[in-house]
Amino acid sequence: MRNHPKKITCAIDLFYRGVSTRKIKEHFQAFYTNNSSNVSIYNWIIKYSIMISKFTDNLKLQVGNEIQIDEIEYKRRLHHQKGKIGVEEDYFIDSIDTKTRFLTASNFSNKREIKDLREVTNNIKVKTGKQVKVCTTDGLKGYSRAIKKAWGYNLKENKYNVHHNQVVTSKTGTFNYPIERLHNTVRERTKTMRDFHGCIESAQAIMKGFEIFYNFIRKHQAINCCPYELACPNLELKSDNKWLELINLTRT
Repeated sequence: MRNHPKKITCAIDLFYRGVSTRKIKEHFQAFYTNNSSNVSIYNWIIKYSIMISKFTDNLKLQVGNEIQIDEIEYKRRLHHQKGKIGVEEDYFIDSIDTKTRFLTASNFSNKREIKDLREVTNNIKVKTGKQVKVCTTDGLKGYSRAIKKAWGYNLKENKYNVHHNQVVTSKTGTFNYPIERLHNTVRERTKTMRDFHGCIESAQAIMKGFEIFYNFIRKHQAINCCPYELACPNLELKSDNKWLELINLTRT
């Protein structure tokens, strides 16, 4: 890239801390002779979010015995320049380990059918192996089938390998607090964006970058460290600029 690595990673970090691409451009205008456009900054966010995720998605995790899964509904405005008008309903389906607070898997999709839920549950299974014993969800019926398909059935013990714990707030009066707290953090960033615009691939890349920010960059208040420090004890990020270190790790 023609721009300095610190400038690029600074832009990515500012974006996930709540600053828009245009305000990042204005900020850089005061410090860099050759300023970058908001479009260039957006392209950096998409490019490096996808690049880093190819490394982080392959990490094996050390987690607790409970995973919580839920989804957030979004309204995405269709791209008017491509002849599309209106708003499409999308879902950010995500999961969190209650012990390490690691965002284990996510999927931004325009539906929440079984195949969309299975993409998340299958990724959890690949990353965690046999560690998970309980999957907690809300009352959405598709979760039960997706969980059973991912973890399978034990013929010797005559039961499924993972217990599906359904928490329906209207019946129990309780919430799945860890993942609801995660959703508050997600909303804190996406609310200022006024949801998503354009193609779904763009939204997927942006939310993949947020997953990286949440797991590897942002210190979690409940555990007083980044989630990866508990879930990936063999991964050492020594630099203060973790974005740049993660980018370099994708090239090794």
